[in-house]
Amino acid sequence: MPQYRAGCNRIGISQQGMTEMAAMGKQRRDDDVAQLQDADSTGGGANDRSESASSIGRVFAILGAIGDSGQIGISELSQRLGMSKTTVHRVIQTLKALGYVTQEVETERYRLTIRLFELGAKALESVDLVREADVEMRRIGQATREAVHLGAFDEDAIIYIHKIDADYGLRMQSRIGRRNPLHSTAIGKVLLAWMDPAEAREVLSHVEFRKSTQKSLASADAVLSILPRVREQGYGEDNEEQEEGLQCLAVPVFDRFGRVIAGLSISFPTMRCGADTKSHYVALLKQSGLAISTRLGYREATAPEHATVEQGSA
Repeated sequence: MPQYRAGCNRIGISQQGMTEMAAMGKQRRDDDVAQLQDADSTGGGANDRSESASSIGRVFAILGAIGDSGQIGISELSQRLGMSKTTVHRVIQTLKALGYVTQEVETERYRLTIRLFELGAKALESVDLVREADVEMRRIGQATREAVHLGAFDEDAIIYIHKIDADYGLRMQSRIGRRNPLHSTAIGKVLLAWMDPAEAREVLSHVEFRKSTQKSLASADAVLSILPRVREQGYGEDNEEQEEGLQCLAVPVFDRFGRVIAGLSISFPTMRCGADTKSHYVALLKQSGLAISTRLGYREATAPEHATVEQGSA
């Protein structure tokens, strides 16, 4: 059986500016440059604090322009940013001395080094998946009054790593740290659906297909046959397959590499699940799943055709 790396309680995550789409980031940098040019044009009377802020702004404007271009020279930077060549050269030399940019010998153009990534990685290590998910889970709970779960892959099962209880006395077999089957839970189906098909089959070959209810799927082939639909529609379902009288809907949560690291779900009594309610719950889950993923550095373009699924730990 494949060995999956544990440790989804500390997932790499970037700050908001690092998770924006590239076009949005470039627009923000363009706005910052315009503000710097306006500040420079006003001249005179600037105190030390405003001058210091302006200098810092120039540094980040130059870093952003280099990042957008890949490689760029002093003259082009000066023209693009509306700064003098002397100013650009001074900032570039400082950044070069600090190891944030390097100069190509043949072209004499500048590019970013991995040093910025190293700084970002330190920030990524400090953020907890559960903490990021908690805000969205509470939002769903307040909007629906239903139980909300966050679950991760754990060898041949899922493990609940966070839970928001329903506002009413919903009795169900779930608690933080509990393991439930992959084949009979909505989260399990989501985690399987985003695996490579061969990997999913290998995982299911080690699953004991106990029937929790009469509706539980009874074989690997039965589970595999529904995974393409789960992936296509963007969510998984548990239709009284884990507990009689209870249904569940779940969506994937991605990390910054496009890997599925968890599933986010809503659980509710079957009697409360009309078509309109189900559509509403799916929409809420997709919105929150994307919000959590974005906070973890995910951008849709980074997701591979079949994402790796990371094993979680409580």
